[in-house]
Amino acid sequence: MGPKTEQRAINFRRANRRMPRRRLDIPAEKLNYLNPEFLKKFCTESGKIYPRRITGVSAKVHRKVTREIKRARALNLM
Repeated sequence: MGPKTEQRAINFRRANRRMPRRRLDIPAEKLNYLNPEFLKKFCTESGKIYPRRITGVSAKVHRKVTREIKRARALNLM
């Protein structure tokens, strides 16, 4: 027994997509608020932080990235 309509089936598939390939190329020493060039990879041009499903990082690393971006913004480095 599946969804009642075709649109609900499409929405279900969209909501349960697999995450992109995990990024394992993030060194811990580069993940610092004093390195805004590296942190800009995780932000849009307007300064919004990309979601995990776009960047492909783990939840733990995403929390660290978010924390460091907010610190850099507070010091006007970004």
